Formats: sequence, C-alpha cells, structure tokens
Amino acid sequence: MAKGEGAEQFSATSLLQNRPASPDGVKLAKREQKGRLSVCSKLCYAVGGAPYQITGCALGFFLQIYLLDVALVDPFYASIILFVGRAWDAVTDPTIGFLVSRSPWTRFGRMLPWIVMSTPFAVLSYFLVWYVPPFEQGKVIWYLVFYCLFQTLQTCFHVPYSALTMFISSEQKERDSATAYRMTVEVLGTVIGTAIQGQIVGGANAPCNPGKNESNASSLHLGPEVNISQPHVSLDQTRNAYMIASGVICIIYILCAFILFFGVREQKDTGRLKAEQPMSFFQGIRLVMSHGPYTKLVMGFLFTSLAFMLLEGNFALFCSYTLGFRNDFQNILLVIMLSATLTIPFWQWFLTKFGKKTAVYCGISSVVPFMILVVCIKGNLAVTYIVSFAAGVSVAAAFLLPWSMLPDVVDDFKVKNPESRGHEAIFYSFYVFFTKFASGISLGISTLSLDFAGYITRGCSQPEAVDVTLKILVSVAPIVLIILGLIIFKTYPIDEETRQGNRKLLQDLMESESDLETGSSELGSVV
Repeated sequence: MAKGEGAEQFSATSLLQNRPASPDGVKLAKREQKGRLSVCSKLCYAVGGAPYQITGCALGFFLQIYLLDVALVDPFYASIILFVGRAWDAVTDPTIGFLVSRSPWTRFGRMLPWIVMSTPFAVLSYFLVWYVPPFEQGKVIWYLVFYCLFQTLQTCFHVPYSALTMFISSEQKERDSATAYRMTVEVLGTVIGTAIQGQIVGGANAPCNPGKNESNASSLHLGPEVNISQPHVSLDQTRNAYMIASGVICIIYILCAFILFFGVREQKDTGRLKAEQPMSFFQGIRLVMSHGPYTKLVMGFLFTSLAFMLLEGNFALFCSYTLGFRNDFQNILLVIMLSATLTIPFWQWFLTKFGKKTAVYCGISSVVPFMILVVCIKGNLAVTYIVSFAAGVSVAAAFLLPWSMLPDVVDDFKVKNPESRGHEAIFYSFYVFFTKFASGISLGISTLSLDFAGYITRGCSQPEAVDVTLKILVSVAPIVLIILGLIIFKTYPIDEETRQGNRKLLQDLMESESDLETGSSELGSVV
C-alpha cells in the first residue's frame, strides 16, 4: 500500500512538474518569493535599530550626571532641560508619524529617505549635546536647543524605521523573524552604548563629595567599596572623555544608517494605489486610537515598559548604595544586557511555538521573582550576577514582544478598515510616544521620590530613607505595574487564530487588488 502510494505520488509530482503552471499558481509563487527575506536583508534591517538604542542608553544613563558634574549646570535648570526634552520628544513622535504617512513614494521608498536625510543632522546635534560651550550665560539654552533638536531628528529616523517593518515583506512570518533580528541587535546596542560611554568616561569620572556627617553610620547607608576621590582627574579631562565617547557613537550611527539604506529594499504597499481621501492629523489620531486591539496593546505595554524603565533608571543608584557595588555597576548591567541578547532567539521560538499572548505572560512575569530576590540579598556579588543574568531573560521578552505584536494590530486594522491605508507610521509613532511618555514619568517619579527621601547629589553615601526608596523603585513599584499590564493583556483580543485569519484575509485582498491592477494595465495597453 505504501509502495503504491509512493508511486502514485511520484507520478503526480512528475505530471505537475511537466505541465504548464497555472496563472494563479505562478502568481502565488511570485508573491511568496517576493515576501521572503534573506538573512543578509534581515541583518541589514536589524542594524538600523542600533543607533536609537546606543544613543538612548548613553543619554539615559549619563546625561543627568554630565549636566550636573561636567557641564556644571544648576540642578534646577538641568531638570528643566531633561523634562522639556522628554516632553518635546513625546510630542514629535505622532507629528513625525503623521508627516511620514503623508509623504509621497520615491524610487528609494517612503521610509528610507527620512532615515537618510535626518542622519547627518542628528549626528551633529548629538555631538553638540556633549560639548561644553565656552560661555556661561546661554549654556542652558544651548543644551535645551540641541537636546530637543536631536530628539526631533532621532524621531525622523526611528519612526520611519519602526514602520519599515510593514514594508520589508508582505509575509507575517518574515516580519516576525526580521523583528527578532532587530531586537537582538537593539539589545546588543544597549550593551555597546553602555560599554562605550561607560569605559571611556569611567576612567575620567568626577569624584564624589564626602558629606560632613558621613561618619554617622546610623543615618547613612555606606557601601563596602567607596571611592571618595580621584584627584588626578581634571574637569577638562572629563569633558574630553565625554566628547570622545560621543564621537565614537556618532561614527557607529552613520555606519548603521549606511548599512540600512543600502541593504534593505522597501516594498510598495499595493493599498496605496487606491485613491484615498486626504485625512487630517487629528482624524488620523482618532482613527488609530479608536481601534480597540491597538489601545489595549499600547496600554498593556505602557505599564510593563514603565516597570522596566523604573528598574533601569534606578539600577545604578541601587547597586551603588543599597547593594554596595559602586565599582561593579557597569559589569552587572552588561550581564543583564548580554543575557537579553542571547535569549532573544529563544523568545522568538517560544512565541512561534506557543503564541504571542502566552509569551507575554511567561516572559514578562518571569522577572518578578528576581525583583523580589534582588532586594532580599545584600553584599553578595556572585548571587547578584546570577540574578542579573536571569532578569535579562525577561528583559529580552520585554524588548521583543511589543514590536512583534504591533504588526498584528496593524493587520487587524487593515482587515476591519480596508479602505483606509497608509497609517502604519501613525501606529508605530504613537507606541513610541507612549514608551517615551512612560520614560518621562519614571524619570519624574524617581527624581521626586529620591529628593523627598533626602538624596545627596554626588554624595559618597546616602540616608537610610534613600535606601528604602530605591528598593521600592526597583522592586515593589515595578511588580505592581507588571501585574496591571498583564491584567490589561487579558483583554487583548488578537490570539493566534485571529492572527492567522487576518493574514489569510489580507492575502486575498492583495490578490484581488493585484488582479484589478493587472486588468487595468491590460485594458490600458489595448486602448
């Protein structure tokens, strides 16, 4: 029986190979071939995500210290620079997203020209953020202008790059795979940003100021390793170190943009061939934000992102003062980021095997035990490294899953609104907006909480109230936010069955539009 079936299958296969292929079969094969991405294309696309993470990591960890201890900006004005920069950055995301969605198609695509044109200006403004001007009167304006300018130009790069996911392939599987490549490179970018900025600037750090009450052990929390001064390091050397680090990052930024532009081909969306009614900015916002699955996805990741940003923003102080590992903070952070980089492929396999909603629950919730454990241990460096490596596994899931699930929401929107196309950039820009909004909230909460607790700027030790506050900021508050986010994800309606159904409907829609376009071309040639 098996032998007969094999012979029958062989005969049928031979007939299929020898007979002329049907037009529908040829068309389907061409579409699948067009949607398939090579490993080289995925790598080139992934490299484009590195500049955002490298510069963001350097700014997030070092800008505040730079303004206070190197540029010698008054703390009040430094707070204005940081908060205004964050607020401006949040406003520019949906604005640039709207402009990108209305931009015309060029021979290089619709997203890639934005990336290329913004790169040289973004690099220049980033370098000037880390330059101390030779005047005192307008120093605050200097940093405010160039910080906001860089955030705007970085948005002109990152929003089109994020939306480019929808245009590198028509196949959801290929887009998910490219997203996994991208997340791996982006997590690696945080490692590179931390290593470059930390290693170059670390050897020229400004010394801490010992307080007059530091001998009082009952009121201050002293770490076991306190480096009180570095008298051989001058302020000019510290400033030069920051400029060298920014110069290296600028070179990497340009190289990544170069690889992205020449290594990725942007595919034209067939839906754009249809006549569209012009849509205003606020109409686009209402259209996007009224889509239920998108709102639930963004709100869920808003809470979980805020949790991880609270942990990230306060981890340096937590290691220095609560755990007492002032000289090991950079190494502990590198362990977290390297662990996240190595486990991105695992989460890509997991979400493919078990579904994206399951990956969200397992991946993000897995960090909770380690958040509890890290505040229970004290003074044990080996255990801290183990906990950090395990926490990096959850960080990988937090990096990968939002960008892997956003294309599903956009596809669902296209299915339910087939006449409304070209809004991909608005979807992505609003997610970036909420992510940066969460970052601004975490920065404000952390700064105010530490200020109320009596944090000593550049102090070699801190009051016990600061120790308790840091434990709350890296453990209790993030756990509560993660629980809230997972509750919201419970209502997220797009499961694997819905996702596969949307994929089939979109393929049918693309085929019908392709048939209409072919028919119109043939009719035009006859006429």
